[in-house]
Amino acid sequence: MALWFSEMQRNLERMKRAQEEISYGKISGAVGTFAHIDIHVEEYVCAKLSLKPAKISNQIIQRDRHAYYLSVLAVIASSLEKFATEIRGMQRTEIYEVEEKFAKGQKGSSAMPHKRNPIACENICGLSRVVRANSVTALENVNLWQERDISHSSAERIILPDSNILIDYMLQRFRNLISNLNVYPERMKENLNKTKGL
Repeated sequence: MALWFSEMQRNLERMKRAQEEISYGKISGAVGTFAHIDIHVEEYVCAKLSLKPAKISNQIIQRDRHAYYLSVLAVIASSLEKFATEIRGMQRTEIYEVEEKFAKGQKGSSAMPHKRNPIACENICGLSRVVRANSVTALENVNLWQERDISHSSAERIILPDSNILIDYMLQRFRNLISNLNVYPERMKENLNKTKGL
């Protein structure tokens, strides 16, 4: 658990850097020359939106910023998947040191209702794959024709909101999972002593 806490502290720092990295805006026109608007308008609007004006821009903000942000989300998703996988392993019958809370009346499996599947952990593991796949799309969006095509736009309308919503959901789901986790210290001790001190 201490390792997980430390990893999530690093993820929090990564997220702060990613937020800083992506918080840029521009209203400098189609080629970034301010031909139609005063530069102070961009500064004013960006300040109102808690953004910084891009130092150099053209039709769009360059997508390396967005790729970095989504890559950080992918790292966070991967951390959560790692933690969930560890819990899944420890819930196996032959280990059985921890277990997801199993609510009264909850069904564990459609084929075997008595079975206690680690549903939340499995859900987190599956969703992490989606967030990672979205980060690959963000990396693909860095390459734009003539530094200004908008092929990224259609993909970002999906991957940006979906990835943020998924990370929020996964974090909440994991927090609830950990808060209600059944822990069996006697079983841990028993497993530890199976090798007779080796």
